[in-house]
Amino acid sequence: MKVAVLGSGNGGCAVAFRWAKDGHDVFLFDFEDFPDNIDAISKNGGIYSEGQLKGFTKVKYAGHDIRCTVDEADIIFAVGPAYSTEAFAKVVKPYLKPGQTIIVCPGSCGGAIVFKNALGLNLEDEKYIIAETSTLPYAVRVTEPGKIRIFLELKGGVYLAALPSKNTEDVYKLAKDVFPMLEPAKNVFQTTLQNGNPVIHPAVVLLNAGLVDRTNGDFYFYEEGVTKAVGRLIEGLDNERIALGKELGLDILAEPVIGIKEGYMQEATYDRGYIEADGFKGIKALSSLDSRFFNEDVAFGLVFMSELGKRVGVKTPTMDAVIEIASVIMRRDYRKAGERTPKTLGLDNYSISEIMRIL
Repeated sequence: MKVAVLGSGNGGCAVAFRWAKDGHDVFLFDFEDFPDNIDAISKNGGIYSEGQLKGFTKVKYAGHDIRCTVDEADIIFAVGPAYSTEAFAKVVKPYLKPGQTIIVCPGSCGGAIVFKNALGLNLEDEKYIIAETSTLPYAVRVTEPGKIRIFLELKGGVYLAALPSKNTEDVYKLAKDVFPMLEPAKNVFQTTLQNGNPVIHPAVVLLNAGLVDRTNGDFYFYEEGVTKAVGRLIEGLDNERIALGKELGLDILAEPVIGIKEGYMQEATYDRGYIEADGFKGIKALSSLDSRFFNEDVAFGLVFMSELGKRVGVKTPTMDAVIEIASVIMRRDYRKAGERTPKTLGLDNYSISEIMRIL
């Protein structure tokens, strides 16, 4: 198959490496603003990986030509932080052909809806098959341009849903041989709420803010950043997320439970489970508070869940507190910015029952 990967960051390089390793023709695109990995991969002819997945795999193309990347592609992966999804959709729009399949990986709270909105399609439109995953299939970091370290290839628990969900099975069949960790979800609200990053990352960063400032993130994020107190904050956020799912008729797994299913963790607890997790060993903290752990996981994750709570009548005091404190220390009003809410997704004109029917 021809596989197009939009995004050359950590996740994009890992997805490209894995599909190329399995013998597919991979075309990797990124905007000209992000040349480092693209230039290195183009020069080398492929991607180097160390860690759980080792070796070198060739890619057919790495560059900034979106037409070349997506033309006749069997699958298009949009891989990046939540704030990249709309940009990827807009740049690819003129070159998509009816019937092509796009997977937003990860959806990061409604990514498939964002992508469809940016294409100018209503939620039920099936001109293109658009889906999202709940999380990345890899724990991965770029170590230098064109080279990655894969700490973990997830064993399971990566939920997949198409929009509308009647197309989920077709997308699953297309991707499952390379991504056996995929599991069909009920709909994109399940993939959205099963995303654990907004539950974990802001809690650890917030309670280690002084350490991040002093050391520029020179500590192990999970092994050293999680304590019993941090674990209790993660648990408080998690309980509210699970309550949102319950109100919507969705079974959302607790974060330590999904962590075991994914292969990150060996113990389903909110403290030692993270501290001693094999899949989290060696992962350093980000170098600045001004990072995606706030700017994505709070702005696009917790704010969305909190606003969704207002719609369905589920109180989210812990989420609200983290949003407020993160806004104060970053001098940004994450809630007022409203980067990702039911309203920005265009869902305000629907009742919750209508939304669940459409999804």
